[in-house]
Amino acid sequence: MRIKDQYRNIKNKVGWKILDSYVLKKFLSSFVFAITLLMTIIVVFDFSENVHRFLDNNIPMSVIFTKYYLNFIPYFINLFIPLFTFISVIWFTSRMSNQNEIISILSGGVNFYRFLVPFLVGATIITTLAIVMSNELVPKTTERMNEFSEMMMKKRTFPKSSIHVRNSQTSYIFVERWDKSKNIGYHFTYEVMGSQFVKSKISAKTIVYNDSTKTWRLRHYSRRTIHAGVEKVVTGDVLDTTFNIVPNDLAQDAKFSETMSYRELNQFIDAEEVKGTGMAKYYIIEKHTRLANSLGTFIMTILGFCVASQKTRRGVGVHLFFGIGLAFSFVFFQQISNVFSMSGSIPPGLGPWIPNFIFLIICVILLRYSTK
Repeated sequence: MRIKDQYRNIKNKVGWKILDSYVLKKFLSSFVFAITLLMTIIVVFDFSENVHRFLDNNIPMSVIFTKYYLNFIPYFINLFIPLFTFISVIWFTSRMSNQNEIISILSGGVNFYRFLVPFLVGATIITTLAIVMSNELVPKTTERMNEFSEMMMKKRTFPKSSIHVRNSQTSYIFVERWDKSKNIGYHFTYEVMGSQFVKSKISAKTIVYNDSTKTWRLRHYSRRTIHAGVEKVVTGDVLDTTFNIVPNDLAQDAKFSETMSYRELNQFIDAEEVKGTGMAKYYIIEKHTRLANSLGTFIMTILGFCVASQKTRRGVGVHLFFGIGLAFSFVFFQQISNVFSMSGSIPPGLGPWIPNFIFLIICVILLRYSTK
């Protein structure tokens, strides 16, 4: 009883009405229904595409469900949250408009902006869910899904080529090809730079990491050093040594950032900026994309509200057609801005936010128009 009383007191203090609960319930139930329907369709299509791989590798259905689809579903839910928030708002708000519910509510003395409050509360709930999912849950499930695909479905991983890494302020590492599946690097070079020339250089045909001793083993190596104008060359079959890198520094690519939590992303960004691998911008884009997409739920909610709250003679179809066009324009602008960020035309921390800024202005204009 105490919890109910406290809950009732909070509702009275913020001025929460039965109408707000009615709208919020419609919002969240429409969102859950839309996401459930979408995921059912996606899972069916994915299963039909991969069923031959499951059968070829004799994977039991219980393993497919627990190890693959339970990790597969959160990724796509998080990916489509803004879009299906928008579709949910369009759908139930259009029905309220065509049934004259919105006209009755506004005629009853409810301010247009006050009517927007339960929509923003619903957007806050969904945005909080999206932020937690994209920064904590989805990276873990994506990593487990990738491991399942590589181990159980025997999907090939192709070696990464031409890898440059900064080992320290004055030393650099180059690997012509890195095979992640075998943890072997080919045609390795390590250079220590002086003020005007290379002070020392180590070359090796292969390089392998020993995880137990945290050392690197070089095979068929040669070491060239220059001191006081005298050059010295030493060759050998095996050399165990240490560097300020680990295999992940050589194996990572742009999609590697999808498997890291928000805290890990920040740590990797700091490390990559020091190492100079050129991957830092991908991590920065990934970090800001997660936040921008999650907060984009607010913009999609306001956009859907403005479009669907106006009654038309042609019904829900017109709202859906116009609204989906705006939603896909939003997604299109997201992809374009990310491409420009990756190319360096736009700062990586700014690119993911540009569509939000553009559509926020559109929302303000539509809100002013809708009140008339």
